[in-house]
Order: sequence, then structure tokens, then C-alpha cells
Amino acid sequence: MARPIAKDHEQKRKQILKSAARVFAREGFDRASMTQLARECGISKANIYHYYDGKDAILFDILETYLRDLRDLVCGMDVAGLNARQKLHKVIAEILLAYQGADDEHRVQTGGMSSLPAEQQDRLRGYQRDMVRYLSDILVEVSPDVFRENRAGLRAATMSVFGMLNWFYMWNSDADATARTEYARLVANLTLDGLNGLDNVQHSVQPA
Repeated sequence: MARPIAKDHEQKRKQILKSAARVFAREGFDRASMTQLARECGISKANIYHYYDGKDAILFDILETYLRDLRDLVCGMDVAGLNARQKLHKVIAEILLAYQGADDEHRVQTGGMSSLPAEQQDRLRGYQRDMVRYLSDILVEVSPDVFRENRAGLRAATMSVFGMLNWFYMWNSDADATARTEYARLVANLTLDGLNGLDNVQHSVQPA
């Protein structure tokens, strides 16, 4: 007879993922051990094996949960009734707000994905590609004459937006929602209007 799933199974799984992300971000995936993960989670090593076969399985679940949820948030947000410029502002702001509190997962994504098998990496990169495609479609909607036939330029512009958002994460990870919203406005205006668009934002972003 199969062992019944405990009522708090999902809660404990999320606790393991959050704690493990903290360990992987701090120690690095290769150096982290199951003993360290269990200690960080506050449970026994034997107990953690009830949830995962090993740290590779934990790493994949951390990244799949993080990237899938981020993809669903970005690509599933309600933009009905918004014009293209308003969509860009909303999407950029929501991405930056979604990064808040996910520093460990973000670091694990950057440094740990290459430790997974190619099939799992491709699945995770599929979530990333969905978000890139979604933002690219909005940029085409904003400037169809510029980007519709210029795929290389469109990709460069799209990745530049993500690059600016990741810069903020790198150097301002403790920023609150207000600062994130303000910087998101700067990124959107810079993307839409170039340097002239910076006159429309407050000068609240501090140099690194």
C-alpha cells in the first residue's frame, strides 16, 4: 500500500526549496551537501529524502518552480485595454517586482542551471524563451516599422531590457517596491523614448 501524502506535504516541499536555494546561492551547487540542506531546512537528512532523491532533483525543482511561476506571471498578466506603450510599462514593472524576495533563486538560476542534464536545461530555457518572446511581441507592437523585419535588432532590444532589469537585481536587491517601480518606469521610458524619456522619471536611482 502506497504511503499517504501528508497534509503539509506541499508546505514542507516549498520550505525545502526555499532553504535549499539559500544554501545553493551561498555555497554553490557543487559544494552543497544534503546534510547542509537538511540542517538549513531544520529537518533530518532521512526526512529530506522522502521528498527528493538527491540535490540534483532539488535544484531542478527550485528552478522549474521559480521560472515556471515567473513565466506564468509575465505571460499571463491582464493587459486588456492597454495600448502597446502601457503594456511595456506594466510588463517591465511586474518582472522587476517579481524579482523581489527571489535573490537566492535568481543566483541559483545564473550559476546552477548548467549542472542539470541537457533535457532539463532545455525545459527551463523554454520558460525563459516564452518570456523573451512575450516581451519581443510587445516591442514589435510598439515599433512595427523598426522591428517587424529586423529580428536581430528585436532580439538585441529585448535582451537589453532584461539586462537592465538584471542590473538592478545585481546592485539593488534590497530595494523596496517603490524603488523597483520607479526604476521600471525608467527602463520603459528609456526603451520607448531613448534618453529624452528620462525627463519623465524621478531621479531616485542611485549609482552602484
